[in-house]
Amino acid sequence: MDEAAYRDFYESIGKKNGWDFSRLQVKTKGETWDFTHEVLQRCRPNDLVLDIGTGGGEAVLKIASHVRLLVGIDHSGAMIQRAQENLVSSPHRNVRFFQMDASALSFPDGFFDMVTSRHAPFDSYEIARVLKPGGVFLSQQVSEHDKYALKSCFGRGQCYGEDDGSLREKYRRDLQLAGLEVEVREYDAEEYYQSVEDLLFLLSHTPIITAFGEYADDFHQLHTYLKQNNSEQGIWTNAKRILLVATKKHE
Repeated sequence: MDEAAYRDFYESIGKKNGWDFSRLQVKTKGETWDFTHEVLQRCRPNDLVLDIGTGGGEAVLKIASHVRLLVGIDHSGAMIQRAQENLVSSPHRNVRFFQMDASALSFPDGFFDMVTSRHAPFDSYEIARVLKPGGVFLSQQVSEHDKYALKSCFGRGQCYGEDDGSLREKYRRDLQLAGLEVEVREYDAEEYYQSVEDLLFLLSHTPIITAFGEYADDFHQLHTYLKQNNSEQGIWTNAKRILLVATKKHE
């Protein structure tokens, strides 16, 4: 899926669902982390925080009560509209959402104590610019071999065929070139989706399998995958994630 196609897909999902996957029933086994917890561990009450690729704000609103100001941005107008709706029904008054491209942040230099990004593209130089000295950027990204057996069954998908680890090293290199000190962690855990409906919701609302449902044999391929990977625990797949923690040096 090229960038234009992805943006169209993401906009359509924003209109239908936002970036809300709370309805999914899925069990995870193996060593993992919780990204919200990783952020909260580093938050301070007076912090100004920017969230890039905020979607409908579903995840980032969980940290609003722990910081002074939370700003969420997304390039999708539909996602920001959903975020505004979610904000109205929340108790938080220290949150602002804006439609904005991550490659051209409309904020002053050194404005934020923390920048976060969950599964969203980012611009390392823009992040370094808007962070205060000593500020931290945290990002969770999807590795190439996430859902690898599932993508192999379909013969296509997000980053399918790319070398595992290339994205990790690209993120590390780009952040270092922007002048940030970088720590990287990874996990590769087992996931068990509790029903076919759960897996279908995931595939229909993410770009994991490119244009899922638009190919003639997609549901035949899905049936094949289910026969091979269904068990009492659920429908197996894997979740492989990258955690980036980058700190702006004091001048």
